[in-house]
Amino acid sequence: MNPVAYDDVWLLGGARTPFVDYNGAVREVSPTDLGIAAARAALEQTATDPAEIDHVIAASVAQASFDAYCFARHVGLYSGVPLEVPALHVMRVCGSGFETIVNAADALVLGRATRALCVGAESMSRNPVVAYTHRGGFKMGQVQFADFLWEATLDTAPGIRMGDTAENLAQQYRLSRESVDAYAAGSFARAVAAQERGYFDDEVVPLRNATFAREGYQDRSLRLERGVTEITRDTHPRPTDAATLGKLKPAFGGVQTGGNSSAIVDGAAAAIVVKGRQDGVLARVASAVSFGVPPEIMGIGPVPAARAVLARAGLSVAEIGRWEINEAFGAQILACERELGIDRARLNGNGGAIAIGHPLAATGVRCTLTLARTLRESGERWGIAGACAGGGQGVVILLENPAAA
Repeated sequence: MNPVAYDDVWLLGGARTPFVDYNGAVREVSPTDLGIAAARAALEQTATDPAEIDHVIAASVAQASFDAYCFARHVGLYSGVPLEVPALHVMRVCGSGFETIVNAADALVLGRATRALCVGAESMSRNPVVAYTHRGGFKMGQVQFADFLWEATLDTAPGIRMGDTAENLAQQYRLSRESVDAYAAGSFARAVAAQERGYFDDEVVPLRNATFAREGYQDRSLRLERGVTEITRDTHPRPTDAATLGKLKPAFGGVQTGGNSSAIVDGAAAAIVVKGRQDGVLARVASAVSFGVPPEIMGIGPVPAARAVLARAGLSVAEIGRWEINEAFGAQILACERELGIDRARLNGNGGAIAIGHPLAATGVRCTLTLARTLRESGERWGIAGACAGGGQGVVILLENPAAA
């Protein structure tokens, strides 16, 4: 729980795929291939020679392909990094993308690497339908398969689903359905406005059919839905007002609905993290921490994590110019906003996961890249990106804008 401070670790830049609605045009694409696409784009965007990468850290939460054991390794290999460069697969549920950057920063400080490729990818559409207990056979009438995507939302420690943890926060902070819907409508409005002004153009790279080759090994391929030749932008943001959201039925018996919770999407994001400042760096990775909270109020996780990082850096909430906190649920983000006393105008200014979507392991990389770009645009010095994580955790990263230091 002790925050780590970094003196000379830098986010060089990165890129991400469009985040595409569940069961949409990338529903058959493996998270590995989404990750390769994002990784190659990040290397190109930062003018990084793959031969310069000496560490690969990648994250994907659900095993959405049969070669998932080799996910991180295949992302590295088919991105063109040297064969001898190792790859590490990390997982901290919704905080996994952040964890790739934190692991990279730690490796750089320890001298294990000088330039790391960090990738998060998730195919929610390919989450399997599974049976865990039939390896030894089954009795007649007792064949049981279950939807992993749904069943994985159940935290068996408190015996409640992730959405129920948001409802617990709604009760604790006396959050009304109207306030949650109003926040969600704002997230949609900010994301739509960001798309219209071209804010994401430097962050999102188009997805097209592609073949990924590595000499001496089998080719991999990325194939979009038949008839689709290109996806250029996130597909979930759309004009959505509070009145429309107010018509949706509760998903967990309270304030949360499918419209004011994070959108289910597929996608990937990648970043290059380096030791030593160089021309064109986006931000300095100043500090990071993960923090545990009671599982039944999982969504409050970013609060103690942010407080710990702020204390280590000697900063106050008022000194943080921009915040990117994952919008797992509307009630969850409102609870964090209220508890920390964040000015709404400084929070998720280009929309968040309610509008853009939350491909689990990709979210942390996306939030960190977006935060760095937002700080550069606003000219403010400090920013915090973070998320809650299933099981009761929070993770945050503190960034410094070098142009404002």
